[in-house]
Amino acid sequence: MIKLAILVREETTARCTGKGCLKSFFAKSESFARYQGSEVVLAGFFHSGGDLEYKIGKMKEAGVQVIHVSTCMRAKYEYYEELVKRLAEDFDVVGYTHGSEHGKIRNTLTIVGKTGKF
Repeated sequence: MIKLAILVREETTARCTGKGCLKSFFAKSESFARYQGSEVVLAGFFHSGGDLEYKIGKMKEAGVQVIHVSTCMRAKYEYYEELVKRLAEDFDVVGYTHGSEHGKIRNTLTIVGKTGKF
């Protein structure tokens, strides 16, 4: 079983329902297509605001192995690259959730992190 979490952009949560990320997760499509044939559990859905280090600790406690950084983070979060690298210290990271794997503004980063299981 693979435990994963989705990290979304705080500012986007003011108008986004999470529909695109969750639709892709449950359909195992787009960035989640890699899990076809695997048992996957969504153990967290959280935003980038507040105490991110605390949230990372909670995801580790929950046994999360992979974090998908949402497409809105890739497109609009200024420190996307740094964030992905930080998360990769503790998790495998997929740098988008839905839509094109190739971003309009920056390339998608996907990193096999500390777990090395991805």
